[in-house]
Amino acid sequence: MTLIDSLKSKAFRIISIPDDLSSLITHDSLSEAEPVDAEMTREGVDAIWTGVEDLYRSGCYPGITFCLRRKGRVVINRAIGHSHGNGPGDSPDSTKTLMTPDTPICQYSASKAVTAMLIHLLAEQGMISLSDPVMKYIPEFAVHGKHKITILNVISHHGGIPTPPRNVDPEILFDNEKLVQLICDLKPTSKDGGSMAYHAVTGGTIMGEIVQRVTGKDIRAFLDESIRKPLGFRYFSYGVREEDIKNVATNYSTGLPLIFPVSAIAKRALSVAWDDVVRIGNQPRFYKIIVPAANLVATADEMSQFFQMLLNGGELNGKRIFKPSTIRQAVAPVAKMGFDGTMVVPMRYSAGLMLGASPVGMWGPYSEVAYGHIGFMNIFCWADPARDISVSLQTTGKSLIGTHIGPLARFLFGVGRHCSMKEAVGGDIGSFASFKAPFQKMLRRLILG
Repeated sequence: MTLIDSLKSKAFRIISIPDDLSSLITHDSLSEAEPVDAEMTREGVDAIWTGVEDLYRSGCYPGITFCLRRKGRVVINRAIGHSHGNGPGDSPDSTKTLMTPDTPICQYSASKAVTAMLIHLLAEQGMISLSDPVMKYIPEFAVHGKHKITILNVISHHGGIPTPPRNVDPEILFDNEKLVQLICDLKPTSKDGGSMAYHAVTGGTIMGEIVQRVTGKDIRAFLDESIRKPLGFRYFSYGVREEDIKNVATNYSTGLPLIFPVSAIAKRALSVAWDDVVRIGNQPRFYKIIVPAANLVATADEMSQFFQMLLNGGELNGKRIFKPSTIRQAVAPVAKMGFDGTMVVPMRYSAGLMLGASPVGMWGPYSEVAYGHIGFMNIFCWADPARDISVSLQTTGKSLIGTHIGPLARFLFGVGRHCSMKEAVGGDIGSFASFKAPFQKMLRRLILG
């Protein structure tokens, strides 16, 4: 019995994988540069793509799109699997649609990176200051001693309002006015930005409301005029036009169904139960509303371009979106690595972005200067100035505990290894085997028990 067969017998929600994946792979061959033009090797590019294929073979991801830029050049822009159909629970005769590089995907919490940068844009334009108290723009926020909590506190997950009340009705997402009022009525869990705890929904909602009250237009319109149209993106918006809803990839709950206490931790971090997030995220009405923390829709290439723009100091293809000083402020750490009270793991944040670490961090090995954001634990978008890369890994399987953990760690290590950072470490990054082996051993124990 194979590992996959064994896990199926233990109620893991995974998909069937054919031996030959070639019929499931689509790519934009015209956009992919020769590796040498991006200072990479063909072997390195192939190894990274093999890492993506291994992620698919884990059975936890019905569809994956992946875009990698190095030195500003696209080296991989491909997809594997299906955007619709072939998920756990789908019938064998269900309609299947191949995933392509042009498939739009809900970014979930990776939306926060874009929302944060819109706040930085308002600051660049002199319309707000990150040091301003939130109550300056949302007076009703000041109750229960929150009058000193600043925009910077909230955007860096130090705002003291990490989660709505327990057992809040998920339907409140569809009534922004009530959601804003509910958040304003919260009692802070820490005083004046004193502790770090991931703001899964609350922070983005407050940022969206600030944009609305300062500009007089909703954050979708502000994003549209400030980034999407200037950069010529097809999607890259909170939600999509009604006629495009059918194009958005379907998400699936995969891996091991969560049980207590993991289920409780996940629900505290996400505000609603894991499977409910997936259910809501597949509803057409979810793409008609604006959820600044969670419903940006984009392709892998669009997210890679966005982070390439940040990597370039705020400019892309001759279009300047931000000043270089704004980018420097946005990616600067706001505190040292610390314990996140919501996600129950060590984290390091800037004003809106998740930062890497050394010797290993969220964005792979020796990623201290890297910055980005994850989406629902299974979407990874980041830029790494030391390697001159912008990366977007989009997946439709939403798994916390599953067969993807080992392949995901190897994928992150592979990107780091094959995109060298000689300037930063004085040698090729391939020499990190001293901690790679015990790290992988630990992951094997987590997967196999």
